[in-house]
Amino acid sequence: MEKRIEQLEDIPSVTLVDVENPDARLLAITPVARNYFENWNIRVVNREEIDCKNYLSPNRRDFYKITFFTQGTGLFSQGMHRFCIEEPTMVFIHPNEIISWKNVSSASARSAGYYCLFKKRYVDAHPTLKTVMDRYKLFTERKVVRLSESSVATIDHWFREMAEQAQTEGTLVEDTLQAYLQLIMIESMKGDSLPLMGNVSDDYRHVHDFFQLLEEEAATINLNHPVRLRTAKEFAEELQLHPNYLNALLKKHTGQNISTHIKNRLLEESKALLLQTDWTLQQIGYCIGFADQPNFSQFFKKNTGLTPAVFRRSHQF
Repeated sequence: MEKRIEQLEDIPSVTLVDVENPDARLLAITPVARNYFENWNIRVVNREEIDCKNYLSPNRRDFYKITFFTQGTGLFSQGMHRFCIEEPTMVFIHPNEIISWKNVSSASARSAGYYCLFKKRYVDAHPTLKTVMDRYKLFTERKVVRLSESSVATIDHWFREMAEQAQTEGTLVEDTLQAYLQLIMIESMKGDSLPLMGNVSDDYRHVHDFFQLLEEEAATINLNHPVRLRTAKEFAEELQLHPNYLNALLKKHTGQNISTHIKNRLLEESKALLLQTDWTLQQIGYCIGFADQPNFSQFFKKNTGLTPAVFRRSHQF
């Protein structure tokens, strides 16, 4: 069993059982606030050149993702909706969405197409790209689009051009890539929205709701709003589930209990706050639920091998 997800290779992964089919296996990534270690703006990847793995991504990335499927069959969940991808399709993924992918193709079947990751700051730096995204609502409303044969040929050509451009250097490369992205989005608008396969299972819904609540808690952390929920009991009560049931569900389907998921998420938010703010260690510790700085430092070092201060210094540029 592979332990990495190529398209999110800088984010720690753990093994889990597929919530839709316990006989299958997935990979899950810890819900990470931001890829704060990575200094890139846009990436283009040929799906033929990587293994197409099953995965669950329970929030929150700092990049948008466009996936162009031309070969390969799988079940794609986006939020509470499921789609069967078995024909040329474009999928537009917002950074905040909980998504999963499960291969249905045989082990010998080829995967083909491309995907493109581009960061929020890349969108902010290209207002015309943002205008197209907002106008066509591909990341908020029309998220999964079935393509015509002519659109497939056109988009495939543009992605090949993007992949070649991405390997070059120069001040105009990123401008060129964002122009192709605009063309791809406009061409995608000619397609039809892919029909829903159906709603997700109750198990998946509970897992989804837990990760969504965990993300909502972490996303609102600030000096005036420290973390509100920290224990398995508190999360279960908020979700109106028995703590033992929720814990067993997460243990079964992700291999980790509630407390571990909470700990990992708060640890990742701690890293983000250390690198993206000038708050003191006392302030950061308070925000994620520690009454004093020594306890926060002990928690951080136990789980990373570094003190918060050393971690902060080691990632300063």
